[in-house]
Amino acid sequence: MSTTSLCVGVVAPLTGRLAPLGSPLSYVLRRLAPRLAHVRNRGRRYDVTIAVRDSRSDPDAARQAVHDLADADGANVVLTMAGTRVLPAVTDACEEARVPCVSTTFPWQAYVHTRGAGPGHRFRWTYHFAWGLDDIAAVFADLWERVDGRGAVGCLWNDDLQGGLLRHDRYGFAPVTSPRGHTLVDLGAYREPADDFRTQVSRMREHGADLVTSAATATDLALFHRQARETGLRPRLITCSRWLTYPHTHTTPASDVHSELADAGVATLVYWSPDHPYRSSLDGTTCAELAHAYQQDTGAAWLQPLGLAHSLLETAHHALAIADDPTDRASVAQALAGTSLDTIAGRLDWTRGPTPNIALLPLVGGQWHHGREGPRLAVVSNRAHPGVPLTGELAPAR
Repeated sequence: MSTTSLCVGVVAPLTGRLAPLGSPLSYVLRRLAPRLAHVRNRGRRYDVTIAVRDSRSDPDAARQAVHDLADADGANVVLTMAGTRVLPAVTDACEEARVPCVSTTFPWQAYVHTRGAGPGHRFRWTYHFAWGLDDIAAVFADLWERVDGRGAVGCLWNDDLQGGLLRHDRYGFAPVTSPRGHTLVDLGAYREPADDFRTQVSRMREHGADLVTSAATATDLALFHRQARETGLRPRLITCSRWLTYPHTHTTPASDVHSELADAGVATLVYWSPDHPYRSSLDGTTCAELAHAYQQDTGAAWLQPLGLAHSLLETAHHALAIADDPTDRASVAQALAGTSLDTIAGRLDWTRGPTPNIALLPLVGGQWHHGREGPRLAVVSNRAHPGVPLTGELAPAR
């Protein structure tokens, strides 16, 4: 039986501001190395090497990493995650280099929009799995309704990509939340990192909003919350995506941020947790087992991207195993387009959409609760995904 070598390329943020999000990917690469060493396809065994290049949390470095993987390493498929500017740089570079790519951790509308395309556009080489901005809006609206019915919601959105898309009349929050009776109050765009939110606080008071939704960094959100409290405002609930989906402990200074937000009633989206009811297609590992192993091996709290990083590798292995010719990049891309696979992050189905090149992941709602070992992300709303058990109750700010 003949043996041929294949290469899985990985662009990961090993250094720079996104480095904390590179840790889960680095961990699953180490953990799954024995499983990924070989692939069997149509009775033939292929040796597999893993080539990792550092994006340095920078779009230009990420593009160079792709070219190095495609040319020097001969990657048959490239995997990546994390970074609102870095991830599109990787995917565009893969499209240009004609090498298949699988990515995650980025709402699909943002993935399409930042690449200069619209819904319905079909990329030849690049595939993505995640959730939509509309899914975030639906989860957050459910959380608002549990606390305050259908009152005014103050929107703390920046002046960059995230804020622009959240305000978008087609992709954003309004098309989902307005029909449910919510009034969104734009508190005014701000630039990250922020040094003052008094204008936004004043606008929140003017409109009588006592709920806040945002995609701010934890540091910026803590500043907003502190300045709001100084004027006597105390939002009953803050729903925040992006950085607040991760433990506060990786921010700087972590203790100050956690202290400020500890009783702020911060809720967020949950796309993966130890309580999700899935198993790895590679070795049968459950979500709970993976989270426990990560904590035992690294001494760090589990992160939501951990499950998605694992699923990236499951997807690459599957595509190489079913492609008509795994040594041919076009054949691997075709295999990805037809993939429907049960992974540790759930079923990834690129045959259904919502638009070409996208596989959807469902969301549930979570909230940061106090725990003996630090902040604990509890699942407090599972309306969109009842298969994920509730692990806590939604609590307004104290």
